[in-house]
Amino acid sequence: MQILFFVILLLTYLLTLMGNVVMLFLIWTNQSLHTPMYFFLSNLSFLDILFTTVIAPKMLSNLLAEKKIISFSGCITQTYFYFFLGTVEFILLAVMSFDRYVALCNPLRYTAIMNGQVCFCMVLGCWVGAFLSVLCPTVVVSRLPYCRQTINHFFCDIAPLLEVACVDTHFLELLDFFMSSLVVLSSLVLTVVSYTYIISTILRIPSGQGRQKAFSTCASHITVVSIAYGSSIFMYVRPNQSYSLAFDKVAAILTTVVTPLLNPFIYSLRNEKVKEVLKETINKIFLYKHAMY
Repeated sequence: MQILFFVILLLTYLLTLMGNVVMLFLIWTNQSLHTPMYFFLSNLSFLDILFTTVIAPKMLSNLLAEKKIISFSGCITQTYFYFFLGTVEFILLAVMSFDRYVALCNPLRYTAIMNGQVCFCMVLGCWVGAFLSVLCPTVVVSRLPYCRQTINHFFCDIAPLLEVACVDTHFLELLDFFMSSLVVLSSLVLTVVSYTYIISTILRIPSGQGRQKAFSTCASHITVVSIAYGSSIFMYVRPNQSYSLAFDKVAAILTTVVTPLLNPFIYSLRNEKVKEVLKETINKIFLYKHAMY
């Protein structure tokens, strides 16, 4: 079974890398995609590459190794980057929802509000805010005494680490719950509020074709947001982190492996502009090869 899981995970990881690299290539090499929406989307693709790389390579090596070993420093590092990159993604999804709100509810002022400097500051704020919010809890967890050297998980998540600690971790579980709630629920509230205004604006569009076109620009983002928030709220936004580890593993697979794979395909398959640019790029490649021969 481990060989089968290895093959499935390897194919998934390679598809994730390929899908996100293609999205980055299309966005950064085509002038028509140099807009705030695709700037944020390119950051999401770059983030997904990093996020899945924090977990997948070590999982792949463990599936082939007789002994599943990770050093303590490696475990803490993996924990930090898992939550750091995950936090960046939640804040970025909220920023992307605000971008769609301005584009649909304030179109005449869109270029003035979402200028290059504002977009850069928003993305920088995502990374800096996530770095600071995750640093303190990770340092605290790294200084705990541990009774066992084996954790019940396929990567270093907070819940299995706290389970093997030799001290009462009730306070740390509450701290983890508070920080997770602050990040996940606050970004979710901003996203929901943005889309409430967006849907209200779309419903006021007189023509059915106009409503459909406006909604299609947001459908991909809504799909990604639903998957990301659904699995993470189930795993982390709860007071007691020490139960349902078996269910957590399933949700973790969805968060760490499936979501980074689906994101580029959801955005490319549901986005007419991206599909047009992809077709143009493929045609250019074939024409170039034909000219060479």
